[in-house]
Amino acid sequence: MKKNDWKKREGVVFSTDSNFSFQETTKNESETLPPSQQNLKLFLDKNMRAGKQVTIVSGFIGTTNDLETFAKLLKTKCGVGGSSKDGEILIQGDVREKLVAVLTQEKYKVKRVGG
Repeated sequence: MKKNDWKKREGVVFSTDSNFSFQETTKNESETLPPSQQNLKLFLDKNMRAGKQVTIVSGFIGTTNDLETFAKLLKTKCGVGGSSKDGEILIQGDVREKLVAVLTQEKYKVKRVGG
């Protein structure tokens, strides 16, 4: 990681103080909850994706690393590609039925939202 990361600076544009140092904001990641306490929501989306369907899993509470490993598990169980960002997991295609089966097998509380 860069020593002088400008994206983490807040509130100061310029300072004439020679001893000034920037205050960097750090996001506190919440601890990953066990599967029985997770309330996940599944829905299908094709908005802004050139007509392609994407199944979105939202509501995961945990660290970024745990989100990545959970997304990898879901992608391999469904046999499709996808990604994870902003606390959501995007799975390519309409695989809601498979995801409901996989998530209930893994002891997650899952709810289908929308059609």
